[in-house]
Amino acid sequence: MASHSDTLVVFFGATAGANGAKLGSDEREIILLVWQIVDLHEKKVGKLQRRLVKPDTLELTDQSKEDTGLSVDELCKAEPLDKVLQQFQQSVSAEVKALGRSSYRLCVDGPLIIRQALHPEASKKNLVLPECFYSFVDVRKEFHKCCPNAGPVQDLTLPAMLEYVCIPELPLSEQVTGVKEVRSMVQLSLHILADPYNHTFSCFEAVKVKFESGACSKTEPVDSETVIRARGLPWQSSDQDIARFFKGLNIAKGGVALCLNAQGRRNGEALVRFINQEHRDLALERHKHHMGSRYVEVYKATGEEFLKIAGGTSNEVAQFLSKENQVIIRMRGLPFTASPQDVLTFLGPESPVTDATEGLLFVKYPDGRPTGDAFVLFSCEEYAQNALKKHKQILGKRYIELFRSTAAEVQQVLNRYMSTPLISTLPTTSMLPVPVLATPPFLATASTRDCVRLRGLPYTAAIEDILEFMGEHTIDIKPHGVHMVLNQQGRPSGDAFIQMKSADRAFMVAQKCHKKMMKDRYVEVFQCSTEEMSFVLMGGTLNRSGLSPPPCKLPCLSPPAYAAFPSPALLSEAALYQSPLLSASRTPQPTHSPHPAPTLAYYPPQHHPAQLYMNMNMNYTAYYPSPPVSPSTVGYFAAPPGSVASALAAQQPHAGSPMMPQHGALVRMQGLPYNAGVKDILGFFQGYQLQPDAILVLYNLSGQRSGEALVTFPSEETARRAVAERSNHPLSGHPVRLLVCCD
Repeated sequence: MASHSDTLVVFFGATAGANGAKLGSDEREIILLVWQIVDLHEKKVGKLQRRLVKPDTLELTDQSKEDTGLSVDELCKAEPLDKVLQQFQQSVSAEVKALGRSSYRLCVDGPLIIRQALHPEASKKNLVLPECFYSFVDVRKEFHKCCPNAGPVQDLTLPAMLEYVCIPELPLSEQVTGVKEVRSMVQLSLHILADPYNHTFSCFEAVKVKFESGACSKTEPVDSETVIRARGLPWQSSDQDIARFFKGLNIAKGGVALCLNAQGRRNGEALVRFINQEHRDLALERHKHHMGSRYVEVYKATGEEFLKIAGGTSNEVAQFLSKENQVIIRMRGLPFTASPQDVLTFLGPESPVTDATEGLLFVKYPDGRPTGDAFVLFSCEEYAQNALKKHKQILGKRYIELFRSTAAEVQQVLNRYMSTPLISTLPTTSMLPVPVLATPPFLATASTRDCVRLRGLPYTAAIEDILEFMGEHTIDIKPHGVHMVLNQQGRPSGDAFIQMKSADRAFMVAQKCHKKMMKDRYVEVFQCSTEEMSFVLMGGTLNRSGLSPPPCKLPCLSPPAYAAFPSPALLSEAALYQSPLLSASRTPQPTHSPHPAPTLAYYPPQHHPAQLYMNMNMNYTAYYPSPPVSPSTVGYFAAPPGSVASALAAQQPHAGSPMMPQHGALVRMQGLPYNAGVKDILGFFQGYQLQPDAILVLYNLSGQRSGEALVTFPSEETARRAVAERSNHPLSGHPVRLLVCCD
């Protein structure tokens, strides 16, 4: 369309909901369009056209009925929006041609009908709007240029403007909604075109056809009055999806910044920067509008927040993003050995990358190690779509995730990896063998499920392999939080436990890493508690159904086989564990045994003068071997459950034992149905006032229930009475044998 127009099309619309100053704020559909042509040269007007529009949802608010005077019955007979827009295009084009004019431009009373109603609805219905709806003049702004003393633009109304220039009100015959507004705008336009104003319509407003991606520098000034935060976005939404949600409003170039969580994944929020405050204010009116089936919350934000997410300083990134009008795809999960040529081959000839290897950006840690992420540029949507079809296909021995990205996400990911200290590679100092402590201070027992168990590790797997396997989740591992389980011969058992910073982090790891490949094997990842981890590290069995204590002989638990307490003179706890990581200390007591104690392979923490690694003195190389027999002391557990404590107490034949005193008596149940659980056993012992934590169901080495259980009674007298009264009684048709373990 030409930069100037010789014809105005005065345009008005109303919706099935809010109108006036709140037009478009409630997502209701357009139900009325009215227009009339004004010849700017001849100062003549054309025929007034009024069309009803049938909405998809035939509902009108009471306020809309009052404002428009329309009813649902009238709308049922109308045409849908796409048909009415075709009629508009045909009618206006024919009339302009009849006048001998070459171009026209819309004239509206405020931008709401164009920006907040027509464009959003057309976007949702996938309608292609005529070109004329991407440029318009606002009669309020044009009037303000003629009459600056009439008041600020945002306070101007049609009645107020007509009154200011002394134009009388329309007769009652023209007070129909839509007709009245269009007639008033036509009169006002003709009035300011004549003497003494001789106004020329020149303040043309544009609606951007397409969102422009681009880079943003941290040094670039960003007005806080132009930024909003959108919350509740679908996880898969891209910058183009967000631009579509705000269709009709002009977003600044590169003005969509998708926010990432601590794991580098999108968190459902985005910061959006508009070209000015007016557009930002209109965006706030879309609070709780819908993107698909989700509603999106829209709040004010600051320029500082936007720059924190979208701003960058890397020359490499700036050069990568300098290629404009490119589609950006993010690749995640690349093998660390993947080369640019490997990526190009993976994408194939149907997805040519812009400028070949120049269109690839690998994300790396500060020390140059790859993170497994990369960004790729494509010159058109077709190539990007072909690339996205390779989502979760295999490169090497890993499946690769591909999804749309943005320039702001490129900056954010690079900023995150280049500025955040990450876990180092293993220190090169030699291992220091030390005896196993009775209670490792950082292994406080708790029922919180803040640990994960890795099962099925390759036997050659080392700590480096586990950290690589964990990928982005390594930042959530607790200090001293990786424990590899060794078998009786001191070799890797294929299991490992990892302590995470919270139960949520453990859950996330279990969801994201379960059955992920390590070398040639897939690794199972399960969420568990510190208590369950302690059981296994001490030789017990853990599976999906529950846990059983370390192996023992029946009916009595096996006697002590080796000492678990080292001599205090060998090495102090302070030398092993840094003070910030110490839990409540316990004084170890020496015991004597002919068997040497198993040893703990330990790497001393690395000290760096620049405190490069967050000054956490981390090491992730503590190996906890599974003892060859049952532990002889509850010193392994900071707070053992009652049944386990009693079971361990029952095995100690010597009164002078260094074990802590235990109360109660232990009864062993044999011959249980294999599906019997804690509730069944509580019902079997009804009347004995047992608690669920007094019952421990036992499992065999294959992880199945063994048909046995240990039950802790409050006293030996109660235990013997229960054995006398309930032994050989049936449970689900199975006679159950009861034994007092101290017999």
